[in-house]
Amino acid sequence: MGTVTPLPLGRPGQVGFDRLELTRILDLYGRMVAAGHWRDYAMSFDNDAAVFAAFRRAAERPEFRIEKRPALRNRQGMWALVGEGGMILKRGQELGPVLAPVERRLMKLVEE
Repeated sequence: MGTVTPLPLGRPGQVGFDRLELTRILDLYGRMVAAGHWRDYAMSFDNDAAVFAAFRRAAERPEFRIEKRPALRNRQGMWALVGEGGMILKRGQELGPVLAPVERRLMKLVEE
């Protein structure tokens, strides 16, 4: 018959989000879109980091960036929430606590 050649899913050593992480991030993104706050997103995958950026409008800088840097796992934590100005707002070992400031902001948006 023939031989089956596996397709490369990414570059060797490329950092990415696993299914549970991406589900959690996209769930938050969907709720922010439903609240009318975010309109667009972008993802970037490099050898040292995977980044999810959320935008209010497509033509400006991202309001938040969620970064996964496995090299910092044993130091400050591999997850970081970066604000619009580039300042790190929250850093941690797990994704949930890092997303907490954005989720609290979502609660304020819904209440208003």
